[in-house]
Amino acid sequence: MRIRIKFRKSGVMKFIGHLDIMRYFQKCMRRGGIDIAYSEGFSPHQIMSFAAPLGVGVTSDGEYLDIEVHTTKSSEESIQNLNEVMVEGIEITSYRRLGDSDKKAMSAVAAADYEIRIKEGYEPPKVDYQDVLERFFIKSKEVLISKKTKKSEKIMDLKKLIYDFQIFMEHGQPVFYLKVCTGSTDNLKPELALSAFYEFMGQTFDPFSIQIHRIDVYGEVEGGLVSLGEMGEIIE
Repeated sequence: MRIRIKFRKSGVMKFIGHLDIMRYFQKCMRRGGIDIAYSEGFSPHQIMSFAAPLGVGVTSDGEYLDIEVHTTKSSEESIQNLNEVMVEGIEITSYRRLGDSDKKAMSAVAAADYEIRIKEGYEPPKVDYQDVLERFFIKSKEVLISKKTKKSEKIMDLKKLIYDFQIFMEHGQPVFYLKVCTGSTDNLKPELALSAFYEFMGQTFDPFSIQIHRIDVYGEVEGGLVSLGEMGEIIE
């Protein structure tokens, strides 16, 4: 039986890297009484996979991992048992049984959306953000940037990789909303898109001046994007 778990990551836990988060959840499965399945062989390990690992320093309301279990309690009881052994900064928000046709979280990922704010103590550029957004993204046919890879440089068209780009003003500060392509083939980090936006404005982009928050992760179902958390069914 396959289970999809959704969790939040906040506070000081945003500084914990993906490998440590994996090891942390392995311990929590045992402490929370989850009847998780193990692989076979000389070195058995818990059958567990994560969707779109989060970068260090990024908070999130929509992180996912899939596990295999032999038996399970209800969704409500499983969430409660797991949250009782979680540290501050990690909270389980969903526990669903996946169907046979549902893809694994790792391979289902197609997009993710983010909210990006300017950190306290940093001064945002004094510009008309809606006007710049219109010229940079909305009215442009393509937005070409150069992305460095391990071996070379790659030209990317942000227009094809950004599904939504909005800017809201809150207490005189810009709040950027981005929904971007996320997956094994095409993957766009939100800070790369924001860096290109700053360059278009003629401003210097400081990656330490922003706080990135992931809202959710989406899979493609019948040509549309659906939250990974809406896949599967609640266990009564």
